[in-house]
Amino acid sequence: MTTQVTLDETGAPQPARAPAPGVRRSGTWRLGWSGVRTVAVLELRQRVRSTRWIVALVVWFVVVGAITLLTTGALGALSGSDGATPEQTGPLLFSAVTFLVLGLGLLVTPTLTSTGINGDRNAGTLATLQVTLLSPAEIAAGKLLAAWAAACAFLVVSVPFLVLALAMGGTPAWSIVRVVLLVALLLAAVCGIGLGWSAVVARTAGSTVLTFVTVAGLVLFTPLLFGLTYPSISQERDVRVWAENANGTGCEWQTVPMTVASTERTWWLLGLNPFVVVADGAGTAEGVAENDYYPQEPLGAIRQGVRQLRAGEQVEQDQCWSAAPGATSPVTPQAVSRAPVWPWGLAANVALGVVGFVVAVRRLRVPQRTLARGTRVA
Repeated sequence: MTTQVTLDETGAPQPARAPAPGVRRSGTWRLGWSGVRTVAVLELRQRVRSTRWIVALVVWFVVVGAITLLTTGALGALSGSDGATPEQTGPLLFSAVTFLVLGLGLLVTPTLTSTGINGDRNAGTLATLQVTLLSPAEIAAGKLLAAWAAACAFLVVSVPFLVLALAMGGTPAWSIVRVVLLVALLLAAVCGIGLGWSAVVARTAGSTVLTFVTVAGLVLFTPLLFGLTYPSISQERDVRVWAENANGTGCEWQTVPMTVASTERTWWLLGLNPFVVVADGAGTAEGVAENDYYPQEPLGAIRQGVRQLRAGEQVEQDQCWSAAPGATSPVTPQAVSRAPVWPWGLAANVALGVVGFVVAVRRLRVPQRTLARGTRVA
């Protein structure tokens, strides 16, 4: 008969009595805070004991701080040369720090969960948890919570630099709250993806690579696919153009054949990108960017651009280059979709994380019928 094991307050496995007759083992999807906390505390204590964890946090702080200070100096020199105000350079610094934190987070987070299950299985420690009264869902949720807490620790270390960028002015105060929440949720999704791959793949190197490939697909392949599908959604149409007449005496309406792309069909490819999710949800350009106006800072420009792509093709165009500055134009400005893009992108990323979590729970069930050849069980 299998001996059951429990965990004490320190997280160490301790022998326990076998269940009394008639007592059933926990269900696969039973979730209790006590069990989740036990696994999470055990995982976190293992990380804290490792000096690599502290070194990683210090290196993170130094790298983010150094790049932030260098960017601040460069923007200060730029503002001194062209007369830009802090309100103009502040949003640039905030965008740079936001993209830096998100980019580094997407690089570090896959390593936190991509070996969470197969690494313990290869070391023979996973079976110790599986023979306890902990359910597979509690084991997976505890590992996911611990990995997310570790990822959020890197995010918290970066908050002072976001505050520094916010203090320069030009950025709404609520933007930092939105950015931190969105980045934290995206990191949780990556943790779920890594946990799923660690449950499916026997080798830790393989699960780590697959997690990085998945993240790279969201970051790099989505704009690449959008570009590759662009010709398939483009066709030649007659477009009304406000352009200079043949005599050169003024401007008039003309119907010109032009290649137009129906981007309202494929905008969602860009919406999957984590950087687009954060840029659209940061709210740095709300109330400022209207019609065809593009903000000067990256977050607002990306937000405006992807929403124009969601609105689709432009019905009328203004090509009256000879018009005097400030002259009114009869062209109807291009419509910008006011529907936010970030809920769609965030939901898709979180859905991938949920799929990874579900796969991990199913693979933690005992007994597991199919295991890779050579896999160590206990």
